Amino acid sequence: MTACAIHISDLHRGTRAEPALDEALVALCDELGPELVVASGDLSNRCRRAELEEAKALLDRLPAPVLAVPGNHDIPYTLPARVTRPWELFDAVFGATEPVVQTENAVACGLNSARPWRHQGGRLQAESIDGVAPVFAAAPPHALRIVACHHHLAGAPWRASRKFPLKHRDAAMHALAAAGAELVVGGHIHQSTAVERHAFDAGDEGRTALVLSTAPGFGRPRPHRLGEANGLHVIRWTSDEIEVETRIWRRGVFAPTATMRAPRH
Repeated sequence: MTACAIHISDLHRGTRAEPALDEALVALCDELGPELVVASGDLSNRCRRAELEEAKALLDRLPAPVLAVPGNHDIPYTLPARVTRPWELFDAVFGATEPVVQTENAVACGLNSARPWRHQGGRLQAESIDGVAPVFAAAPPHALRIVACHHHLAGAPWRASRKFPLKHRDAAMHALAAAGAELVVGGHIHQSTAVERHAFDAGDEGRTALVLSTAPGFGRPRPHRLGEANGLHVIRWTSDEIEVETRIWRRGVFAPTATMRAPRH
């Protein structure tokens, strides 16, 4: 049996609207029937309530449970709210910054990597990572164990900017793998990449498999910036394999452009 999820990131609602992208996403979900949709942050552009509600309205149209986490743009842009109540609006619209969603064939833990005192940089708190293991331990053995945060662990080859990877990502990766994670998804850099940890994490052969996946940006707040494409990831899995398919916006649809496969366990 093959199960399916869709991963989108960086909607940046509040910038230029492209209704055709929204309609294509809804159509793709109707076509593929995913059992889960993950939205990994920067749902708004300036953390205005109307922007967050616009993102929520789109996600509510999708025929699957949605797990959404905040990004660095989902924090109030100005002081004092950025420091005194950074998650108030996100919580009001989406309910939680670190949700858990369980479906028939997956369990997903959302972790909040955004930091009010850093505009671009992200980090996971130790207590957030510690909370993952009990959730995964209680899940059915066959369920794909997914962690979602905004800041990427694996960078794309063409991105050279201030968008640094998750701080202390090596320690975070090993801790999440030890907690049982099989797939860690993020965004932030508006470019796609997917890699299995053994491609770069040399060491004991007993280390568990872990796929790190970074989705392209669903929205493009700066459409003239080179090196970005509107897109998303389609994730499929069986009992033996994880597949990450990159789709980009081309000729009015989200068209497949690359596929990465890796073994589970």
